[in-house]
Amino acid sequence: MGFLSWLGVLSPVHLYTTLIFTRARRVGRDAFGNTYYESHARTGYNHTRRFVKYQGSPDPSSVPPEWHGWLHNQTDTIPQQIGTSFRRLWQKPPQPNFTGTDRSYLPAGHFLRGGHRPAASADYTPWTPEISVPEVLTKERKSLR
Repeated sequence: MGFLSWLGVLSPVHLYTTLIFTRARRVGRDAFGNTYYESHARTGYNHTRRFVKYQGSPDPSSVPPEWHGWLHNQTDTIPQQIGTSFRRLWQKPPQPNFTGTDRSYLPAGHFLRGGHRPAASADYTPWTPEISVPEVLTKERKSLR
């Protein structure tokens, strides 16, 4: 990360400076340990500024759906203040984004999985014309001079 990584956007220096200057208040915390903040609206804007401080690595896929809706001003109801949860029994818990890792999805036929897939009944067959090239295109052209 380098010597100046503590000055980055997600560094503690930046986060606490933002909290102090925007007078943000802590709104809540989710099951993953992410902390959510809200501050006053910027000049010319109607919505309050809402942001999240991630627990551990900054992975947006670790934000639960109910908090995602609150972050994007889809609802003003803070998820922990309501009695019932937005979660349904059939919903799976969120997973981290595995793109670019060894656990990423590779479809059948991907070159990292050998590049071969079983033949299917509807595989592509290239089109070949049944007529030959016209004679006009194969004759030598005479010069105009």
